[in-house]
Amino acid sequence: MTCIFLGLDAGSVSTKAVALSENCDILASAYLPTAADPLAASRQVLAQIKSSINGEILGIAVTGSARELVGEKLEATIVKNEITCQALAAAHLVPTARTVIEIGGQDSKLIVLRDGLVNDFAMNTICAAGTGSFLEHQARRLNLTMEEFASEALLSIQPIKVTGRCTVFAESDMVHAQQTGAKRPDIIYGLCLALVRNFLADAGRNRQIEPPVVFQGGVAKNKGMVRAFREMLSFEITVPPSPELSGALGAALLLKRDLTHNMNRHFQGTAGLDSGR
Repeated sequence: MTCIFLGLDAGSVSTKAVALSENCDILASAYLPTAADPLAASRQVLAQIKSSINGEILGIAVTGSARELVGEKLEATIVKNEITCQALAAAHLVPTARTVIEIGGQDSKLIVLRDGLVNDFAMNTICAAGTGSFLEHQARRLNLTMEEFASEALLSIQPIKVTGRCTVFAESDMVHAQQTGAKRPDIIYGLCLALVRNFLADAGRNRQIEPPVVFQGGVAKNKGMVRAFREMLSFEITVPPSPELSGALGAALLLKRDLTHNMNRHFQGTAGLDSGR
């Protein structure tokens, strides 16, 4: 029977889960808006996962902003912080990675890796101008879906300059650009560049970003943001498949590693007892 390791990322905006095999293949995944009820969303994504897989579930690891609450209620095997899980996912997907950029709906992180281990990290401050919610709000103002927003960012030739680091001032720059006849793709890409500048000035402050760089989190699906990071950093940015699942993947990898280690210790101890008879 297939052994399955469940990873759950109980985030403030979205809740994600993955089922991982012994070979570290993702057998199933689920994604739902948290909708201000992380426990209910977590139960729903896990129910979706369990209905689509066939095997023995060995445990569940929980990460994300609501990890303590959800982990306790679901009697999780492991509860772990997001930095560790995001780092594990990046090192698994890109073993040579030296920098991880993770931007979600409400927070963002910069993680420095050395030989697959966390060497340093930083998170954004309280301002939303360095998170995905900033772009989602601007997309709604322009009456665009996030897919349309990202596609138009790639069409920009002369992006506007968004000077404000605060969301309020950024919106003021956007409105002024609209009133003065700036093209919509240039406005959109200007906003993407502003988010990157805010991220680098906040989470990236006083930290050297070295390639290979892995871009994770839901915002990494936005090709306009990928373009903006490439332009600002002047080197390639790697976006793994399904970057929004990176936290849940890292949690599942951590669970697999810890359970495998414990089982190996158990077998080694049993072998020692047998040899002493």
